[in-house]
Amino acid sequence: MAQRTRSEMIVETRAKLMAAGRKAFAEVGYAEASMDHFTSDVGLTRGALYHHFGDKRGLFEAVVTEIDAEMTARLAIRTASAPNAWEAFLEQGIGYIEMALEPEIRRIVLRDGPAILGDPASWPSANGCITAMKQSLEGLLESGIIADVDPEATARMVNGASCYAAQWIANAEDPLAVSKRATAGYRRLVEGLRRGAPDRR
Repeated sequence: MAQRTRSEMIVETRAKLMAAGRKAFAEVGYAEASMDHFTSDVGLTRGALYHHFGDKRGLFEAVVTEIDAEMTARLAIRTASAPNAWEAFLEQGIGYIEMALEPEIRRIVLRDGPAILGDPASWPSANGCITAMKQSLEGLLESGIIADVDPEATARMVNGASCYAAQWIANAEDPLAVSKRATAGYRRLVEGLRRGAPDRR
């Protein structure tokens, strides 16, 4: 029983640190977030932070991973409700782009994320996104919905387009206006993959 109680305390401490970090990173940004935001504000010590995450960067990386997982789950729900396979594929990218309008995602994942953790293409989650998109393209290819393409190469390029569009929105003075342009541009770009798409040369 004592061991279970200790395990529960560990889980609770980690959750408190994550919640405090997430709140601080969203409200004041990575650079301005302090140890007091993560520890004293929730009744914990710096030792607890060091034990669970090593340092501020470790906590930030854990927060980004958590938010990214939530975004992936939300996209799965969104694509599952699409009327057909093609629209489901479109929603994978458009859904991600539109999430850039959310303040927490905009600041933590799209603005501070690349600055602190490097190119998003190198993040562990990137492989999962590309794999999911590659599988979608393979299904569309087998169904004859899209023209003959290299699924992996196309997945990487399309994924890159949605990621950079989201970063464009996140750093824009008018995110809503840019979001409308980005989603329209993304849809026009990806529509070119469809079999029988008009040749606009």
